[in-house]
Amino acid sequence: MINITLPDGSQRPFDNPVTVGDVAASIGAGLAKAALAGKVDGKLVDTSFRIDHDAKLEIVTEKSPDALDILRHSTAHLLAQATQRLFPDTQVTIGPVIDNGFYYDFARKTPFTPEDLDKIEAEMKKIVAEALPVQRSVMAKDDAIRFFKDKGETYKAQIIDDIIPPGEEISLYGQGEWVDLCRGPHVPNTNKLRAFKLMKVAGAYWRGDAKNEMLQRVYGTAWLNDKDLKSYLTQLEEAEKRDHRKIAKQLDLFHLQEEAPGLVFWHPKGWSIWQVVEQYMRRVYRETGYGEVKAPQVLDVTLWKKSGHWDNYKDNMFFTESEKRTYALKPMNCPGHVQIYNHGLHSYRDLPIRYGEFGGCHRNEPSGALHGILRVRGFTQDDGHIFCTEDQIESEVTAFHAQAMKVYSDFGFSDVQLKIALRPEPRLGDDATWDKAENALRSALRAAGVAWQELPGEGAFYGPKIEYHLKDAIGRTWQLGTMQVDFMMPERLGAEYVDEHSQRRHPVMLHRAIVGSMERFIGILIEHHTGAFPAWLAPVQAVVMNITDAQADYVADVVAELQRLGLRVEADARNEKIGYKIREHTLQKVPYLLVIGDREKEQGQVSVRTRAGEDLGAMTVPDFAARLRAGT
Repeated sequence: MINITLPDGSQRPFDNPVTVGDVAASIGAGLAKAALAGKVDGKLVDTSFRIDHDAKLEIVTEKSPDALDILRHSTAHLLAQATQRLFPDTQVTIGPVIDNGFYYDFARKTPFTPEDLDKIEAEMKKIVAEALPVQRSVMAKDDAIRFFKDKGETYKAQIIDDIIPPGEEISLYGQGEWVDLCRGPHVPNTNKLRAFKLMKVAGAYWRGDAKNEMLQRVYGTAWLNDKDLKSYLTQLEEAEKRDHRKIAKQLDLFHLQEEAPGLVFWHPKGWSIWQVVEQYMRRVYRETGYGEVKAPQVLDVTLWKKSGHWDNYKDNMFFTESEKRTYALKPMNCPGHVQIYNHGLHSYRDLPIRYGEFGGCHRNEPSGALHGILRVRGFTQDDGHIFCTEDQIESEVTAFHAQAMKVYSDFGFSDVQLKIALRPEPRLGDDATWDKAENALRSALRAAGVAWQELPGEGAFYGPKIEYHLKDAIGRTWQLGTMQVDFMMPERLGAEYVDEHSQRRHPVMLHRAIVGSMERFIGILIEHHTGAFPAWLAPVQAVVMNITDAQADYVADVVAELQRLGLRVEADARNEKIGYKIREHTLQKVPYLLVIGDREKEQGQVSVRTRAGEDLGAMTVPDFAARLRAGT
């Protein structure tokens, strides 16, 4: 007798071994039809998986969190099958699931064209209509190598030879005439795959190594239904309109060039936005008890070895030499802040001590990963570190949470999700220390009254962290702020304080950032607001325009007065029609357009329009300045 325990706690007995699909059918025809896979004792399996012992079983349907990955993985196989049907000289390599979709790398001498992608997608739909059963089989390693070599699939044979231990069996999945090496699980039938689209083709080196041959990577997206697919494609169209690189060129904010990969050339308007963000965050430092500091950009590698970065992060660091000493450009600010802390003896009464820095960092990111100012090699963080006792962790984390949420709200983000990234491999310290650090973060969020999700294995090598994920105007999610608990680095770098019993102890170090990389945050702001920044953040808050040359002197006076009040205002006294000027500055997304004719000059006023075309009427310069300062 085999007892299958279902998620609701009920049990179903079976006299003989039974498949996941059989259990679904015993519950109901509707569930059997909806079943995509199963989860046996927590492990994802195919519906054909045979259960021969008492087990817990969850039937995976489209409502399950695992459904999308299974559908996308199966759609990658669908892509490969269709490609080889149309282009038999093509070899398949790997085809994993990625965010929002999948890709498959192909070895083929002739480049794929957009028309080829259209043909492949049409063939994929034919295979769906054929309703081919997807069947799993196993084969001995040596037999599998011969099998794929005989098919001309040398890449598959190489994968098996390299990663499968001798004597092990290989899992294969077949649908119709096509078969591939795969762990699975997969949908039971190709007719489950209905909402997909091929997106683009790009180059990719075999196994990610530039020394290897170049393959062709075909990207696709797959969803549960056509509605979700259409929604995603619409979001992509909107994201294209919001691309921060295009908007930056249109608004003259910054540029990047080949001579400085991953580094940003800021133009006056872009740097104006930077300064507004930096000065805003500097006020947050002051108001929440942080002393602003500045640590060196370059430090001897001996310090990075002590901190643990050498063993865990050196591949991402830049190095230089002078007088036979090796130095590293800092990828992080924390070791420098420990040196500032160590420059003096501290009592427990001094704690917490909070340092903040707009610290410039450099990380040797792969060139293929660079993306505008969202992923760069040189960046500045609104970085802060808190040195405190264990008893102070909860209050410091909850205070930081309140700060972060206020900042995000002020910049226009209202949908924020929290996640705790837990211990990774490799890492510093023992499990007991990690237990203490992770539980401290859970306790703090519990005290703040917020919900969170946990991410196993995604913490920093020195400690777990809270991550703040913000949803933008078109529903995309960005990970920004972090709060990390670190018991390791203070001990490794000799940070101490004297406790109430006159004993020397190591403080806890909390690593915190709210906007994170300033470059990345500004890129996100550009896309979130489509370049139409709120007036307090806009690089040019208002442009003052004359209708004729007779008002030119008054335009200059108005601009001078508004600039004296600390507002970012420009004049446009060109000999152009006023309609032309309004259109031009509207395209530049200037929040306010101030028009001056003879009447406004005589009455000492300005006629105010918004970039949305709203006419706010005439008002005095002080009244407009008050309105602008109030952010309305």
